[in-house]
Amino acid sequence: MNLSSLKKLLEELYEQKLEPQQALKQLKSWPYEDLGFAQIDHHRSLRKGFPEVIYCEGKSKEQVCQIAERILMAGSSVLATRAAPEVYDQMKLIDGRAQYHPLARTVTIEVHSERQGTRGRVLIVTAGTSDIPVAEEALVTAQVLGSTVERLYDVGVAGIHRLLDKKDQLMEARVIVVVAGMDGALASVVGGLVDKPVIAVPTSVGYGASFGGLAALLTMLNSCATGTATVNIDNGFGAGYLAHKINLLGEFPIE
Repeated sequence: MNLSSLKKLLEELYEQKLEPQQALKQLKSWPYEDLGFAQIDHHRSLRKGFPEVIYCEGKSKEQVCQIAERILMAGSSVLATRAAPEVYDQMKLIDGRAQYHPLARTVTIEVHSERQGTRGRVLIVTAGTSDIPVAEEALVTAQVLGSTVERLYDVGVAGIHRLLDKKDQLMEARVIVVVAGMDGALASVVGGLVDKPVIAVPTSVGYGASFGGLAALLTMLNSCATGTATVNIDNGFGAGYLAHKINLLGEFPIE
């Protein structure tokens, strides 16, 4: 259930197009629906502005599809992260609008075909090409939530001139997501250049002493660049979601 479907329900009830018992039947699935293996939070769209997101790892494709079906029946769009191709194949059978984003490993089913986007832009920056899968997860997440998103890839500190040549693009963004593995230094560099919030995403990219992203995580947590916050290793989804929420604050200025 989302704001538009709730508004429609209340209008039909007010106009006596719907009996109270019928309305009650629809509301019984609030705030969650019990599938036995999952408790679907249908109220989340009203609280947070977007429905529950399906994390696919550890779930069977049948479980993912059952959750997706119930979310769609509630009138909401679907975002499934860490989805394997076979999960997408199954989801495509339940809804032809399903789209697979292979680099991001996400499946989206958007119930509203036209996405307006935002005036403010979320800029996704990567240190290297190997960081792109995590960056794409952040991009798809912010985009499906409604943000206008841009890419700036492979501009790491090993060739800092590549980043400095794009300084105008950095300055024009409202929120910047910096995705980096290895030493994770790019987030501090970007944070020191701009007056925009920077969300740092450490990735597990790197050789042995990177410890699966721990080195980049510690670098980002210890950054001396102000206005920089850090999410967990490889958490593109969390970064994209947070970037969108920050971006929305600029869409509705306080009067």
